[in-house]
Amino acid sequence: MKLHELRDNEGATRSKKRVGRGPGSGKGKTGGRGIKGQKSRSGVAINGYEGGQMPLYQRLPKRGFNKPNRKSYAVVNLGLIQKFVEAGKLEAASINEDTLVSSGLVRRKLDGIRVLAKGDVTAALTIEVTGASKAAVEAVEKAGGALKTAVAAE
Repeated sequence: MKLHELRDNEGATRSKKRVGRGPGSGKGKTGGRGIKGQKSRSGVAINGYEGGQMPLYQRLPKRGFNKPNRKSYAVVNLGLIQKFVEAGKLEAASINEDTLVSSGLVRRKLDGIRVLAKGDVTAALTIEVTGASKAAVEAVEKAGGALKTAVAAE
C-alpha cells in the first residue's frame, strides 16, 4: 500500500450540498431557504427562540442558590507535597502557602490553600495553610509532623 492509494471507506464521506446553483440542482434560486423572512437572510441566530411563546429555559423552575461571596481554595494533595519534598523542591521543616507557590506546586493561592489527604506521607512535614481535611491532619501527625490551619478542619 502506498500513500497515493489511501482512500476513505465507501460511504464515509459525502460531498457538500451546493445550493443556489441553478434550477436543475433542485436547490437553486433561494437555496432551500424559502421566500423572505428572517431565516432566509444571513446572520440569523435564533437558538432558544420559540416564536414569541415563552421559551423552555424560562418556563422551567430555577433551583438552588449560588453564593456570591463563596471562597474558592487552591487544592493540594499530601502525596504531591511528599513528592516535592523528595525531589528537593520543598523543605519538610517549613512548608507554608508562599513556599508552595514558589516551588510551583500551586499556581496561585486564590482564597487560600487547602490540603487533602490523597497520597502517602513518610517525611515529618510542618505545614501551615488556610485549611485541611481531618484525614490530612491525621496523616501528617501520624508521620510525625504538624499541620496548622487558619480555618478549623472541616
